[in-house]
Amino acid sequence: MQNRKDEGDREMTATVYYDNDIDENVLRNKKIAVFGYGSQGHSQAQNLRDSGFQVAIGARPGKSWDKAVRDGFDVKSVKEAAEEADVMIMLLPDEKQPAVYYKEVEAGLKPGNAIAFAHGFNIHFKQIVPPDFVDVFMVAPKGPGHFCRREYLNGGGVPAFYAVQQDATGNAEKIALAWAKGLGAARAGVLKTTFKEETETDLFGEQAVLMGGMTHLIEAAFDTLVEAGYQPENAYFETCHEMKMLTDLIYENGLTGMRYSCSDTSKFGDFTVGPYIVDKGVKERMKKVLENIQSGKFARDWLLENKVGRPMFNALQEKENNSELERVGRELRKLMPFVKQGKKDSEDITANVAQ
Repeated sequence: MQNRKDEGDREMTATVYYDNDIDENVLRNKKIAVFGYGSQGHSQAQNLRDSGFQVAIGARPGKSWDKAVRDGFDVKSVKEAAEEADVMIMLLPDEKQPAVYYKEVEAGLKPGNAIAFAHGFNIHFKQIVPPDFVDVFMVAPKGPGHFCRREYLNGGGVPAFYAVQQDATGNAEKIALAWAKGLGAARAGVLKTTFKEETETDLFGEQAVLMGGMTHLIEAAFDTLVEAGYQPENAYFETCHEMKMLTDLIYENGLTGMRYSCSDTSKFGDFTVGPYIVDKGVKERMKKVLENIQSGKFARDWLLENKVGRPMFNALQEKENNSELERVGRELRKLMPFVKQGKKDSEDITANVAQ
């Protein structure tokens, strides 16, 4: 366990655990059930199994069930898996978890069981309220499932957050840390947080930067160049394609490291024009976004959207998937076969866009 000082920098406030800090034996003889076999489900199940734990999959008949069987898992209905498990994790989409929990999981819970999550949404916003006789914890890897699996196989790991919401057995924190170690996350570092903090910061990061902020900044820049008469292909490379190289540099060495690899001309534009684009008004709107998350407004809007059949979501997704930026990008990527390497879901992505 470390509260270390970064070289030449500030002392870290987060508590960070690594492999040597964690005794995984508390989880060694437990029966584990993973509900859902999508991106996170397949990654967590396979990493835990390869770490020597007993893992079964709870799923419904269909593609996920068949894939889990092909991958060599014991696959059961969610209800059966819940009844047999000691420790289980909900890795279904957020909006589907409550119905599955109350219909197929809750009745099978026994004193001493533990139920886990990879995102705090349903616990924090009280869409799922487990009984007081079970442990409730979270292990949230900070990366997509396929990336977590790849790093594990390469001998590394993806950092993760962990939190304990309910400690009925007195061992909830030890079990959560053992789970994180089984995923390979403790090779990189496991940070202690709370369900509230993880949920609110995760939603904010997605909306303000990683998804909402980034995608719409790219689209606005692309449209500005095209509307000014520049070739769409040129605009795509300048505003979208090169983003990957820069984010890789940021991932490796931070903003300073990224800027080190760029020209002084680009840095001067960064320092002087960046604050003009992302001005005080942007920060004020970000504060409003955060307020909507903290108050539960975003959660209520998303839950309502699902209840009425997702009319807004489906319309917006159709619009975004078929924008000029996306159409141009799909054609250009056909000319760059190297881009497709490692993209295991390319066929699924194409099929989803076509629907």
